[in-house]
Amino acid sequence: MEKKKLIFLYCILSIIWIYGTNYLINEFMPSAYMSFAARFKEVLYIFVTGWFIYFLIVKSQELNESKEDQKRLSTLINSMVDFVNFKDGEGRWIEANEFGLQLFQLEHVDYRGKKDSELAEYTEFYANALRYCEISDEEAWKNKGITRIEEVLPVPDGTIKTFDTIKVPLFHPDGSREGLVIIGRDITERKNMARQLAESQQQYKSLFEYSPDIVYMFDLNGNITNLNPHFDVITGFKREEMIGKNIRTLLPQKYKRYLNRFISSLVDDSKPIMYELKIPHANGKTLTIQATSLPIVINGNITGIIGYGRDVTALRQTEERLRRTEKLSVVGELSASVAHEIRNPLTSLKGFVQLLQMEDQKHQFYYQIMLDELNRINHIVGELLLLAKPQLLKYTTADIQKLLNDVISLLSTEASLYNVQIESIYSENEILIECDPNQLKQLFINIIKNAIEASINGGKISIILEQSENEQVIIAVKDNGCGISKERLEKIGEPFYSSKEKGTGLGLTVSFKIVQSHKGTISFESQKNQGTSVNITLPMKQDCSKKTKPA
Repeated sequence: MEKKKLIFLYCILSIIWIYGTNYLINEFMPSAYMSFAARFKEVLYIFVTGWFIYFLIVKSQELNESKEDQKRLSTLINSMVDFVNFKDGEGRWIEANEFGLQLFQLEHVDYRGKKDSELAEYTEFYANALRYCEISDEEAWKNKGITRIEEVLPVPDGTIKTFDTIKVPLFHPDGSREGLVIIGRDITERKNMARQLAESQQQYKSLFEYSPDIVYMFDLNGNITNLNPHFDVITGFKREEMIGKNIRTLLPQKYKRYLNRFISSLVDDSKPIMYELKIPHANGKTLTIQATSLPIVINGNITGIIGYGRDVTALRQTEERLRRTEKLSVVGELSASVAHEIRNPLTSLKGFVQLLQMEDQKHQFYYQIMLDELNRINHIVGELLLLAKPQLLKYTTADIQKLLNDVISLLSTEASLYNVQIESIYSENEILIECDPNQLKQLFINIIKNAIEASINGGKISIILEQSENEQVIIAVKDNGCGISKERLEKIGEPFYSSKEKGTGLGLTVSFKIVQSHKGTISFESQKNQGTSVNITLPMKQDCSKKTKPA
């Protein structure tokens, strides 16, 4: 319709121009100039109409380009998965993309020229959200710059969506408000992933921080990257001091040469490896750690090793005690079955040897050797019977200093034979303990006799007795003899294991059993060619509320 009106107006104006100018020329123009005026009028008309047509064409092109730009912009913003909205300086909606209209349930509403509060009347569910938009818009205007906020919108299905919204205010040169550009991106999934990641990290941290086992991490070069707090509790070392150091600083020498092969095996196989190793505690003791290591895989690449180590020192010690108890049980069963059978013919043999010794003076040397060996067999059988026969303990109060002095007096002759000096270091006060005196004497005889036999010519044995604050007595027997190797020290107390040429290994087995029956402890410290120290700890009072088990 506009085009038809323009053509009709052009025709009317052209007719008026033609007839009007002709009338004016005929009435007022001299005849000599009428021809020139007519030609000039026609040329002027051509230029004016030509310019007008050119102006219309240019404006038409600009309008078409503007429409094309508007169409491209509309296509662009409608293809975006973000909410896009343009408002004027008064907050009225100018343009919004389809995502935004669907978001606020305004698809079928003529939104242009309306404010948020007006549009709130068309969508009950999002009415409050639209009214709040006017408040946040006003904050953006006050900031006079790009404003970024997070807005939470409810969804009809009961869930919520979180939008990262950017509001850009535009101003005229005079500072008045021109318009507002709003872009909101749905970051609900990203927020959920971030929350899940934070929860996962918190779970990992809880597992790492509060695990009762050692949790460790180290890179492929063996450098420790992280340790959990329980590392301090189990090993006694400070994790802050160990992080950054190479794991070789914690490993004994025998494990260091296998570390590179161990890391290579983990990297190549990409499977967990379980193993057991012994590492030092900060106090110098040895810990037995049962560990499981597995590779750390990030983006398909193995970047390090993670694992956990459980302290099984007490468990292994318990297993070792159980193993020794089982050996004692086997020894007891064996002893019970053969000891008495040995003693019966032994008595006959000894009697006949003594009879021959009385009648045959020529072979006295051989008879004496036979008697000595028969007595030795009898002594071994006695020790076997001590292990095999349950001994009912009869606790009495005894002076432990007197018990030790009696044993020292008994063994002084043997000590003189080996040229060994025995010194006793006691406190002046009398120390009374509840015990079975005969068994304690047997214990001290075995320990001190071993010390005498292990001492070198001119050696010295120190027997130290002291009372601790926790109602216990400590007896230490120290010698400067040949000492015991580390390998043999680990097997001390096992039946039939002895370092002596003619030893049976039953003496210390009996000693361990006596200490155990008195609810005490016995330990050995020794270095080759430097001597041995035996430390015995016994309670001063026995718990007689429970029935005493046979030893």
